[in-house]
Amino acid sequence: MKAFVAITDFDWFTFLSSLPEIDEVNFWQPRGHQRFQVLTPGEPFFFKLHSPLNFIVGGGIFAHSSILPASLAWDAFGIKNGANSLEEMRQRIEKYRRMVHTTTEDYQIGCILLEQPFFFSRENWVPVPADWNPSIQRGKTYDITTGLGKKLWEDVQLLLQANNVMMAAEETARYGEPVLVNPRLGQGSFRIIVTDTYNRRCAVTQERTLPALEAAHIKPFGDSGPHNINNGILFRSDIHKLFDTGYVTVTPDYRFEVSRRIKEEFENGRDYYAIHGRSLHIPQSRELKPAHEFIIWHNEKVFKR
Repeated sequence: MKAFVAITDFDWFTFLSSLPEIDEVNFWQPRGHQRFQVLTPGEPFFFKLHSPLNFIVGGGIFAHSSILPASLAWDAFGIKNGANSLEEMRQRIEKYRRMVHTTTEDYQIGCILLEQPFFFSRENWVPVPADWNPSIQRGKTYDITTGLGKKLWEDVQLLLQANNVMMAAEETARYGEPVLVNPRLGQGSFRIIVTDTYNRRCAVTQERTLPALEAAHIKPFGDSGPHNINNGILFRSDIHKLFDTGYVTVTPDYRFEVSRRIKEEFENGRDYYAIHGRSLHIPQSRELKPAHEFIIWHNEKVFKR
């Protein structure tokens, strides 16, 4: 099992560590050249400040990586991007890219989505492992089952245990061997993971204009629906609104169903009736497919018959 120690900005760390009860963060990279592929979801990701502050100051559970327009990253995570506003975030991107300010370009940035983030107070900062090289630019991977990586893992776990901090989805952090867990997703991560899982295409229409796509909860979070991939579907925004208000639904065999109430109430709906009965484009993997329990709930509790 691995961990990644990433170099981060002091302002980013300071801003996020001041937010109470934060459940997720977007560790973004100013240049969106390639997705972060070092860790498996559920492995730890640690924050190290720029030199000469050679300390690990926090971390989180790796959930997903993506390359996104800055505007979508802001819509999904807001201040959990580590900035007060999208404009401030854009200014930081331009600073690190060393470019002239522009108001028109929607920068593509690398996004590393982290769950259950934690931040250490100054007296608890952990010195970097002895083999850390000052020339490292982005970060370093450690095997946390042996050697210096194992010691780092143990040092972090002892601090988390002392502060009664959760480091895993289902169990409190404790001293011991690392265990891979399914990260408990926040709202922003749910949105991005659903978007990427559906290959950035509407499950009904295959529309791929990204600003028009929205990740829908089948069973709303407010009704105890989890931020899990099997409780999500990617819809075009108008279909999402109709789904949430019960004018359309999805059947257990993954077909699109349109309520007669659209015609009765609005004397319209031709475009939607034209795709009534269409099979959805959904992930093939069983654990990624919409769960029948959530679909049946929507059919029975929300859909207008």
